[in-house]
Amino acid sequence: MLVSVKTCNYFFLYFAAEVTRRSSLELNNSTRMTSNHSDCHYCLQSLRGRKYALKEENAYCVRCYDSLFANSCEECKEPIECDSKDLAYKGRHWHERCFKCTKCSRSLVEKPFAAKDELLLCTECYSNEYSSKCFHCQKTIMPGSRKMEFKGSSWHESCFVCQYCQQPLGTKPLITKDNENYCVPCFEKQFAHRCYSCKKVITSGGVAYHDQPWHKECFVCAGCKTQLSGQRFVSKDEYPYCVDCFSKFYAKKCTACKKPITALGGAKFVSFEECQWHEECFNCARCSVSLVGQGFLTKQDAVLCHECGSS
Repeated sequence: MLVSVKTCNYFFLYFAAEVTRRSSLELNNSTRMTSNHSDCHYCLQSLRGRKYALKEENAYCVRCYDSLFANSCEECKEPIECDSKDLAYKGRHWHERCFKCTKCSRSLVEKPFAAKDELLLCTECYSNEYSSKCFHCQKTIMPGSRKMEFKGSSWHESCFVCQYCQQPLGTKPLITKDNENYCVPCFEKQFAHRCYSCKKVITSGGVAYHDQPWHKECFVCAGCKTQLSGQRFVSKDEYPYCVDCFSKFYAKKCTACKKPITALGGAKFVSFEECQWHEECFNCARCSVSLVGQGFLTKQDAVLCHECGSS
């Protein structure tokens, strides 16, 4: 049985690695202003006594800077002003207050989150909505954890264990019985049949004889040891024999044709005193008419119909 192992990444992202968190631009106090920054580069109004922002070595008043350069928040669509923190993720921007789970509205600032169809979700909401459920415990398999997949179902790695010994199955060979999984040693110990002949476990196939299981290769003729699986055989004293060996050692001979009489295929025979005949061989020795179900006379080893025997 094939078991696959997967790590549930689900676009699992961490704040520190993926999200840029900053103010739009550091505001400068006018007391540190140089002669090159005395007026707003855009509206040309004096910046004396006012805060301003620098971009590409040009000074802008706060209003002009926000109007020209501020990013638009993905959530509220309002500009992210100079005095607000700008959180950026994959080219999109949010106010700090707007950077939250789409489903439960909890803040995602400095927290792990997942992205699905451009929507941001906390790990709990993402797991409840999209993650696989463990076949055994029915709890969510959290993003970032390993899951075992087998026959279209998923398990926590810690839940995917042998039903009998409770040891992890991992990717080891296993056998399923009644929707429960077992490691091979436990299955053989609990359920596998053992060959009546060699006493070893029968892992596949096998033959039943006298309500006992046998390996196909162990089910052989008691005489010549030829394998009997799929072949005609005869039972004698609870031992199986091939047709040839049974005929050779045990079958009675037909008085007429001298060939063995076996019961294979439901064959019928006639017995009289110490003699036996195949049904088709039980004929009048003179005229060859069948004597099955008819009266007959004997003369030495021959059988005769009434007409032949009276003449």
